[in-house]
Formats: sequence, C-alpha cells, structure tokens
Amino acid sequence: MPSRRVVITGLGTFTALGPDLIRDFWQGLLSGRSGISFIDLFDTSGFRVRFGGQIHNFNPEAYIEPRLTRRLDRYAQFALIAALSALKDSGLEFVRTGDDQPGFCLPKEDPDRVGVVIGTGIGGLSEYEEQHSRLLKMGPDRISPFTIPKLMANAAAGQISIYLRLTGPNIAVATACASSAHAIGEAFRMIQRGEADVILAGGSEATITPMGLGGFIAARALSERNDAPEKASRPFDRDRDGFVLAEGAGVLVLEEESRARRRGANIYAELLGYGATADAYNITAPHPDGAGAAKAMRKALEDARINPDQVQYINAHGTSTPLGDAVETKAIKAVFGDHAYRLAISSTKSMLGHTLGASGGIELIATALSIKYGVVHPTINYENPDPDCDLDYVPNTAREMPVRYAISNSFGFGGHNACILLGAYTG
Repeated sequence: MPSRRVVITGLGTFTALGPDLIRDFWQGLLSGRSGISFIDLFDTSGFRVRFGGQIHNFNPEAYIEPRLTRRLDRYAQFALIAALSALKDSGLEFVRTGDDQPGFCLPKEDPDRVGVVIGTGIGGLSEYEEQHSRLLKMGPDRISPFTIPKLMANAAAGQISIYLRLTGPNIAVATACASSAHAIGEAFRMIQRGEADVILAGGSEATITPMGLGGFIAARALSERNDAPEKASRPFDRDRDGFVLAEGAGVLVLEEESRARRRGANIYAELLGYGATADAYNITAPHPDGAGAAKAMRKALEDARINPDQVQYINAHGTSTPLGDAVETKAIKAVFGDHAYRLAISSTKSMLGHTLGASGGIELIATALSIKYGVVHPTINYENPDPDCDLDYVPNTAREMPVRYAISNSFGFGGHNACILLGAYTG
C-alpha cells in the first residue's frame, strides 16, 4: 500500500517575539528582531548569566480558563496556547463543549482520527522546583496533589487531547533538543500509514528557572554576554561563546493531503522526508565529524527521493556553540558537497535563543513560512566570519528567494538527530 501524502495546514507559535504567528513571529524574524532580554521570572543576581529568551508579562488566563491554568505547568500552558493557535489557523472547526469541564471539540471530525504528538526536553521544571521548595520548607504533607500531573513530560500532549476531546494517537517525545522534530516526524509517519488523518504535532519548553539556568551555566553551555543580551546568540560567528536559554512552543497541524485539498485548506508546505539517527558518541557533545547529523540529513533526502542539489534552504540547528556550529557545517558539507556553498542557511535561534525541546517545531514553522512566502530569515549577529563556518548563513538581512525544497535540522543532547524535509505543495 503506498504511503499517504502529508501537508501542513496550520501553524501556531508562542515565543519571546510575541504570540501572533505573522505579526510577531514571522515579521520579527524577517526584520532581524532579537527576542533576547534580561530575565525577570526570578532573581538572577547570583547567576553568571542573567538573560534569556523569556516570554515577558505572560498571563495564562488571557488564553486559558483560570481553573485549568492552575493545573498546568508553564510549559504545558505554552503548548496548549500554540496548539489552539495552530488549530484556528488550520480552518478546522472547533467549538466549546458547554459541559462542566472546560474545553472544545471538533464537531465535523472523527476524534479517533485526530491525534496529538508533543515533544519536550524536560517538561514541568518550574512545578518540580516549586514543589521541592515546599517539601524542604513545609514537609511532604504540603506538596500539591497536582505535582506529578503538572511536571510529567507527557502532560502537554495529554492536556491538549483532553481539552479538545481528541481520542486518536497521543504521544509525548523526549529527546532533548530534537524532541519536537522527532514528534513531527513520528506524526508524519502515522498519517502516512493511515493511523490518523490529522495530528497536532510540535513541542514546548519552559526551563528558564533557577535550576534550568543554573544547570546549563554549570555545564558551560551558555553565552555570558550580560553586557549585550541581544548580541549573545550569534550562530556561526567567530566570536560565539554559547547558546541562549529560551522558552516557548511551536505546534503544527499535519493533515492527509487529499482531505486537506477537499476542504479547501490553506496548505503551507508538504512533508516529504524524515531522518532520525544517533551519534552513539557522547551525552552532550556532537560527534566531531558530524556523522550522525549527516546520516539524518541523508535519510531525509532518501525518504523524500530528493537529490541534494535540489535543496535551496536549510534552517540550521545553529545553536551558537563553538563546537556545535562547526560540526553542523561539517555535516552539511559532507552531505551536499560543492552544493553546500550554494545553499542559503539560517538560524532561528539567533533571534529566539534555544528553546530546547520546542526548537524543532518552532524552526519547522519558520521553514514552512519560507517556502510559502519565498523569503528566508537572516542569521543575526553574524559579524566576524569563522574559517570553520564558511557557508552562506544569510547574514543579518532577510533574503527573498524561491524555496522549493528545504531541510530543518535538530540535534539534541544524548546524540539524538532529526531532520525533516519540506517541499512546496504542488497539488
């Protein structure tokens, strides 16, 4: 049985650039606007790093019923908001259920044929920290009964399905910074195989907490440019000194192509290929030759039956770490050969920071928008070329160009690699 075609019909983001997909996220990326700023979620005076890609002035009750917000960790709140935005963008009808439990249903859809696959690297870290503090200060009897349901990594996927009454496949993925890319790739496979017709797929993360920030500082993974936070994330630049911790969510509506076409859906792009590999090398460092990353890109190309020289654009993992960016560049050269120098490559993280398990979803949304609108966003803060990173990173200014095929790269701690290949939808 031939596999079914899968298209993207809805996009939803919630990031440091703002809640609106086009006005805040897309226009912000195209204009090169940085979402990096000083953290005010907690006192950072004792930390070596005091900035990040924080979503400021966040009021969950502006988006979700107050009764429900108290039962969701910040990361699950972001995920639900992005999922609802993506669903609205898709044009799929959803209405309030009107019963005692807050939520919606999709009256024209078979709920058994609609699924949810959401990735996260860490899950409810803020809830864990808050309840651990209560344990130490007040004892075990004062721990909230919502602790486990809020902190678990599958909470976002579960809560989205409950809120929307979706009874199809429901899965959570945790592969560090590759989590939401893997989530989308596995959702793609399920629709191809006929296990679902529509899936909300993506990821969410909210790790700007004392432990999250402190842990990454201790790992010496973060930039320490406290004097200029907006300049701190500088992928592929010679003077990069680490990534910028960020939070947010990105969710896409994936849909079987023929049903999307029948209902007249707005189709952003078509999913054509998915590659997933492991470095099997080191828990935090990439393979020095980029072997796992290169294999994942090759698998995505083979899956899509696309030649390397047909690709115009790569949305890079591009974290702004000295080793990671050089290794990714090496992997791209290994896969694309001389064509690597003709690729446009950019890093969304230069403006948003690193949203960890949410990054693959957010960056695939940027990739789909590039295909739809024929423009790629820049890599900002690219000021001093690095001899080890000598490709075209679309420095500092957006570029209008037709994008027929594009790859989005995601690589995570643990040696997890995921690459997704998108193509312009041709009917």
